Amino acid sequence: MATDITWFPNSWIRLRINKRIVYFDPAYLRTYFSKYSDKTEFSKWPDPIDGLPNGLEKADFIFITHHHKDHCKKETTNRLANQSTRIFAPKSCLKELGSKFTIIEPKQEIEIEHNIKLSIVHAYNTEHGTSTRKQHKKGQGVGFILTIDGLKFYHLGDTDFLTEMESLEDIDIAFVPMGGKFTMNINEAVETTLSINPKTVIPIHNLGQDFKQFEERLRAKTQKIKCIIPIIGKAIKI
Repeated sequence: MATDITWFPNSWIRLRINKRIVYFDPAYLRTYFSKYSDKTEFSKWPDPIDGLPNGLEKADFIFITHHHKDHCKKETTNRLANQSTRIFAPKSCLKELGSKFTIIEPKQEIEIEHNIKLSIVHAYNTEHGTSTRKQHKKGQGVGFILTIDGLKFYHLGDTDFLTEMESLEDIDIAFVPMGGKFTMNINEAVETTLSINPKTVIPIHNLGQDFKQFEERLRAKTQKIKCIIPIIGKAIKI
């Protein structure tokens, strides 16, 4: 199996690597898929909105950063999981998901299996961050650093810049939110990317903001970090 990454809004990532299927923040909300035709909708309001992009495999691992419905959705998780799927999420997800997952918290280090390691880090809005709505409280959400087959992937979750990000090293691919409402805006996302200094950055959680504008502002600061602009449902080979 080739290694590739696929993005769905807001922060839903599918990672296919070494015959493993990994999802970060899978959550189907109709509003984000209104112009995306390659999907199946199983139910609509007033039932729980239940849909899925077509062609998605069952997960080996699902990592959920926090409890908000655009990141944590029981119907979507159930569609992607089978009996052997391992799900990791913070305690804030208990109400939505029930108890069938491993509760994690910042500063944990977990060796999931040989060649697969997980580091859990903070993710939250700060007083001075550029997010305009401070919905993410410290301790409720997390970011994930997943090391698999020697590659290190960092999904920031919903967050503003945090000083501890400056100490991170050797990140291969970072998924950086840049919506400006519930997360950092484009300028802060650029500065955060520079602090993390990954080999590759993929902007996510745009909420109407322009991924290309993020790329242009990053390019004005550095040429050393590769920026890949995601297209909904299109696999990015790495």
